Amino acid sequence: MSSAQMPAGAQGQTPEIPRSVFITGANGFIGRSLLLRYKALGADVSGMDITADASHNVVAGDLTQPQRWAEHAKGCDLFINTAAVVSLAASWKLYREVSVQAVRSCIDVAIASGAKRFVQISSIAALGWQYPDNADEKTDVVIGSDYRYGVAKGAGEHVALAAHAAGEIECTVIRPGDVYGPGSRPWVSETFKMCKAGKLILPGKGNGIFTPVYIDDLLDGVMLASGLPEGRGQIFHLCGMGPVTVKQFFTHHWRWAGREGSPRTLPLCLAVGLARVLWGVNTLLKRDDEVTPDIMYMFARTGNISSAKAAKMLGYQPKVTLQEGMRRAEAWLRETGQMN
Repeated sequence: MSSAQMPAGAQGQTPEIPRSVFITGANGFIGRSLLLRYKALGADVSGMDITADASHNVVAGDLTQPQRWAEHAKGCDLFINTAAVVSLAASWKLYREVSVQAVRSCIDVAIASGAKRFVQISSIAALGWQYPDNADEKTDVVIGSDYRYGVAKGAGEHVALAAHAAGEIECTVIRPGDVYGPGSRPWVSETFKMCKAGKLILPGKGNGIFTPVYIDDLLDGVMLASGLPEGRGQIFHLCGMGPVTVKQFFTHHWRWAGREGSPRTLPLCLAVGLARVLWGVNTLLKRDDEVTPDIMYMFARTGNISSAKAAKMLGYQPKVTLQEGMRRAEAWLRETGQMN
């Protein structure tokens, strides 16, 4: 019997350990972290991703072709969809296929598999980049032709909540803040590489709002929301102990790279213009690159995100400070040979 324990909320709320969990995107940062945590608790955990991993009971599959992996989800109690287009430079077609149509397909697989709860991992990006301070779950989602990653996330939420409203299956939507920690590609590895190359540029004066949440705290929140009855039919923001500026956050990476001071900045209009030119060139050359106008908008966000609802309903309380989380991230970079 494992010595691991389910997280307990501030008022003593403790979910039951699910008998069986199925996770899409099971090789990704959040997906793999959830897989290992549930497995340590003694749950039977399986999943799918682009590549297979037999050691963790993960089969290869395409999210848009569920018939190829649906059988692997049979009998699960809890279905967690973490798979997504992890890009700010994808086409509308790909976002529609993965963030909308595939969410519906995942719900259908969850229902056919006998799952009691479907959890959609969304993002605070669904709110866009211009929202009021302490934005909560009632704040408008972003719409329009820009910030397509956020628009797609909001559309995926609608699919899950519509299924819940129709009584098809109990659904819960999670909007994580900026998830970081050992294993994080966008907010640890890739940005550290950019700092080493001296290429990280922040819009404005670096005063955009970042809402970091350490991976272990996010896992606690997801488990509370997924396992407690209070989570049914709800959206929850899960952030860390408080906001920081993007300059404060990425100055850690800048210094890890052996550089003095902080990352360079440009006025937002110039940063967006530069990113638009680079995006056009990279598209023309068919070169993968995440330098897009949307990343500059993401780094220019205007307000904090509130996790007060999760605190009140679930007892969610983040425990890892930014200082401690960054210490662990730096140690991981050293241990994996990414930092000389």
